[in-house]
Amino acid sequence: MALLSLPTFLVACVAFLLFIFVWRREGTHGLLLPPGPPPLPIIGNILQVKLWDLPTSLSRLAEQYGPVYSLRLGPHPIIVLHGHEAVKDALCGQAVNFGGRGRFPIMDNALRGYGIVFSHSQRWKQLRRFTLMILRNLGMGKRSMEDHIQEEAQHLVQALTQTEAQPVDPTFILACAPCNIISSILFKEHFDYQDEEFLQLIMLLNENFSIVSSFWAQLYNLWPSFIHYLPGRHQKFFKNVQNIINFILERVAQHQGTLKPEQPQDYTDCFLKRMEEEKHNPYSEFNSENLVAVGFNLFSAGTETVTSTLRLALLILLKHPEVESRVHEEIDKVVGRDRVPCMSDRAQMPYTDAVVHEVQRYINLIPSNLPHAVIQDTKFRQFFIPKGTTVFPLLSSVLYDSKEFTNPQRFDPNHFLDKNGSFRKSDFFIPFSIGKRACLGEGLARMEIFLFLTTILQNFTLKPVVDEKELSTDPMFNGFLNIRQSFKLCFLPRLK
Repeated sequence: MALLSLPTFLVACVAFLLFIFVWRREGTHGLLLPPGPPPLPIIGNILQVKLWDLPTSLSRLAEQYGPVYSLRLGPHPIIVLHGHEAVKDALCGQAVNFGGRGRFPIMDNALRGYGIVFSHSQRWKQLRRFTLMILRNLGMGKRSMEDHIQEEAQHLVQALTQTEAQPVDPTFILACAPCNIISSILFKEHFDYQDEEFLQLIMLLNENFSIVSSFWAQLYNLWPSFIHYLPGRHQKFFKNVQNIINFILERVAQHQGTLKPEQPQDYTDCFLKRMEEEKHNPYSEFNSENLVAVGFNLFSAGTETVTSTLRLALLILLKHPEVESRVHEEIDKVVGRDRVPCMSDRAQMPYTDAVVHEVQRYINLIPSNLPHAVIQDTKFRQFFIPKGTTVFPLLSSVLYDSKEFTNPQRFDPNHFLDKNGSFRKSDFFIPFSIGKRACLGEGLARMEIFLFLTTILQNFTLKPVVDEKELSTDPMFNGFLNIRQSFKLCFLPRLK
């Protein structure tokens, strides 16, 4: 075959770009795709964004193209929702249509579509419904779960006391508490804070969240079929996932040998019982692959998000000692030193409640949200979104809305207080997302954050190791998670 002449080649390139432009602009029935920057072949719009700070780049593009716009990250079309109205209209107003899970190749390849967080359709519906039911039966949102968290908080206080007011990175000590809560739900098992296997699990979880938020993971998600076979941090990620799965499989095997279906003790027992009931159903979603993947989901989300929130709360309080002092005063007034904090105290502790909310707003832990997808061709406002298109509902654009939160870039508990000092709720407070894909463990996480943090501050004063001006609360990397610097502090026991 003769080679194309240069003029013919140029005409072909122009025709291709025109095709892409028309395809992006026109939908069906006269509707248009959302506007957006013109993409280049293969790489799309990645030259117009910073992969190491994608949420900020997406917010800046919204200033030009509006609250609903489209772009291509690599070869894949993305719809971005920016601002409270757009996010709420989609995730609540059209919850079913926007209830799919968007592409997240590094997790899709790790779990192969099993579990809750990254699954679709009937698998997701069945496993989510079952898991919510079992979590409620095991006490989530009830006094029994609160008692368990309070007990774990005392283990946490004991571990912090053993640091003897010496400088310490709090990451792994803090992680032990929420990880033990998840372990008790899954396996009815409690680990000592010095247990090597337990600490190894926490290290794997922590490292994987760092990897999945890295620049390398962003590249993997753009071209997984190519990068998957190259050396890089993603290979460590997959190895860590398998080690976590092995940890879970070992305990599942133990449960299979001791299961009493009439007396299930934990989530694993309940799942194994359901597996036995549906063993003759070839379409059942209750199988060992889903059990292990759900365990992975619960350990990952239930440990790292609470740990990061607590760790960053301590960092923020080191930067704002006047806030810590006011929280101490409120704890002493409402709770005192002779009993442990409880959830009913929160109504009488508006400033502390405001601090907890402001920490979650300010740290903006998952800025881009987990990717959603439309499950069918969808009309949204005046636009057309094709079935299967990935959607980014930017949580950062809601949590940092300047109309709702005065000077959102600044940490200020007054964002959640009215003029009388009473706690003020806000519809813009959605760190756990909203709609059908909102975090199923939100109630548990909020209870843990409040009880663990207030118990720490009831018992300790925080002392920085360096001058507070040297501490930075700015993200080092803004990927899947907002990753902040590591730091050390001293936990000084408060005299009773």
